[in-house]
Amino acid sequence: MMKYKKIRRSLLKTMLGGLVLAFAVTPVYAEKLSKVRIGVATAGGGEPITWGGSPGAVARINGWVEEAFKDDGVEVEWVFFKGAGPAVNEALSNKQIDFAYHGDLPSVVGRSNGLKTRVLLISGARNNLYLVTPVGSDIKSINDLKGKRVSIFRGTNGHLVANNLLAAHGLKERDIKGINLDSGSAQAALASKSVDAAFGGQELFKLRNQGLIDIVHSTQGKEPVFTRQAHLHVRDEFANAHPEAVQKVVDTFVRAADWASDEKNREALFRLWARSGTPYESYVAEFENQDLAVRNSPLIDDFIVGRYKEVVSDALELKLIRRDVSVDDWFDTRFLQKALETQGLTHRWTRFDVTGKPQQQAKVATVASGG
Repeated sequence: MMKYKKIRRSLLKTMLGGLVLAFAVTPVYAEKLSKVRIGVATAGGGEPITWGGSPGAVARINGWVEEAFKDDGVEVEWVFFKGAGPAVNEALSNKQIDFAYHGDLPSVVGRSNGLKTRVLLISGARNNLYLVTPVGSDIKSINDLKGKRVSIFRGTNGHLVANNLLAAHGLKERDIKGINLDSGSAQAALASKSVDAAFGGQELFKLRNQGLIDIVHSTQGKEPVFTRQAHLHVRDEFANAHPEAVQKVVDTFVRAADWASDEKNREALFRLWARSGTPYESYVAEFENQDLAVRNSPLIDDFIVGRYKEVVSDALELKLIRRDVSVDDWFDTRFLQKALETQGLTHRWTRFDVTGKPQQQAKVATVASGG
């Protein structure tokens, strides 16, 4: 009798184990998608709210993402953050958004804090940074900033470039009286002369054209290592659950990048971006003597990967992050590659080497030198 009970217990144990295993390997299907939420690391402007300087804004203004999901009955929600990159990190962490248009440094900070995302494509490469002062200032270069009140929007991709520019001129952030202001507050402080100088982007041209500021330093046309990059990334969890939705969003951003890279559309592009509230003339100045296809390429090439690795290195050195983070496994180009192939854009954009030079030219130079 005891032997029989032991055999029965053994059989029950085996059956229960099989049931547990069956449940473990059975795929868990995600609930039907009802909404796609895209966060943008800027307060934006206009009606509806949008932003400028990125191909992603073209998709936003033209309603191309909404168009892609219309037949599926999926709502598309755009969320704009006055707190820029740091605020987007918080939203990603709290699962309040699925995708994010984001700058390089704040995304690296988020990754160092455990955010699990995938960078899908670039959406605004080689963005310039400017140092400006109120008109009549005695500050004529970065060298004159020591001890001055300088606006820096901390935690954004402009923060790191500003530090690199300071370092290139023998200064550190502690040598200035840094004041953390968002772009709108920085413009107000410049107009009222509450700060001596400010680092910022294309939004500052509006004040220059009003005769309120002077630009004393510009990264435009300088070494590409002093530029900022922005990208579209997605939460890992969302990408695993809804790969088809990820592909649709990437498809629309690539479509927008193609249109924004066409020189025939230069004026129309700047007019479109101007709906954000940043004047048309500001984009003319920001993109002066620069190829649209270089600035609006979605490609993740050696230059982009190299820049993100440098951002990690610089952020560690400046103690903006506490631990090293991997970069190579962060980029997921499968969706981008499929979009390029589907839309016949495989050879649309030039790839650049880690120094920012066209890869084809670099190879030609090697052959010519006998390498």
